[in-house]
Amino acid sequence: MTDRTKGYCLVALGAIFWGASGVAGQYLLHDKQFSAEWLVVVRLLCSGLILLSIDSVTHFGDIFTIWQNRLDRHQLLLFGVVGMLSVQYTYYAAIQHGNAATATILQYLMPVIIVGYIAVRYKRCPQFLEIISIFLAMLGTLLLVTKGDFHSLAISPLALFWGITSAFSAAFYTIQPKGLLSRWRSPLVIGWGMLIGGVAMSPIAPPWKFVGQFDLGAGLGLAFVIIFGTVIAFWAYLESIKYILPTETSTIASLEPFSAVFLSIILLNIPFGFMDYIGGLCILSTVFILAKKK
Repeated sequence: MTDRTKGYCLVALGAIFWGASGVAGQYLLHDKQFSAEWLVVVRLLCSGLILLSIDSVTHFGDIFTIWQNRLDRHQLLLFGVVGMLSVQYTYYAAIQHGNAATATILQYLMPVIIVGYIAVRYKRCPQFLEIISIFLAMLGTLLLVTKGDFHSLAISPLALFWGITSAFSAAFYTIQPKGLLSRWRSPLVIGWGMLIGGVAMSPIAPPWKFVGQFDLGAGLGLAFVIIFGTVIAFWAYLESIKYILPTETSTIASLEPFSAVFLSIILLNIPFGFMDYIGGLCILSTVFILAKKK
């Protein structure tokens, strides 16, 4: 297997596990009555501790150096609370009020939001391909939330609100930690971000105060979300960057919503109609267009 093939396989594995973790999250939230707050706290705390433990073993305990610099401390705290916690909670809140397929697709409005931010931040007009992407994103969102009937919403207003908020959170999550990631190992930054986010959310949803139905199925679902949908997915995604270009990585990562839709239909019997597919494809096409522009 060549390095490029290895990179493609790794990012595809990570994306599929991310999509599957959304479906597992829907099962826990809808069928087992977990709260989104508790699920997010436990996922962040457990995954953060696992990633930091792995990084500690592989780098001989050097996981606290990142806290020595004042700027890094402030950026890490901001990333953990506003980036990591926000993107996790808004995503699972969108699933709780809707479903994993729609929530994952709406989160992929993120590249277009980044285009808008860059245009405002650097005071430049969007380029032609960026304008096409914005139009497709708006059209796709409209079709996805109305199913072609423009007189009413086909999803709950809360699902739409949290889905779009998740896209904004993902945009911040993508842009904000670039300085940290240029100076520190990715698993270290993500591990601390998860742990900080989990600790910040704990006063609102203490991990020892569980509400819902916990049985074997719920335990397996939770373990999948933490181990496969977080630790292995992040590892595979970050490892892929060693072998392929970032634009290739981001494009192949769009397998995440496809896996979420496919597994939602197969495992959870979620209805997904023609307009849903068209709307989803419009949104996801922006990933490929913007990747080509780069």
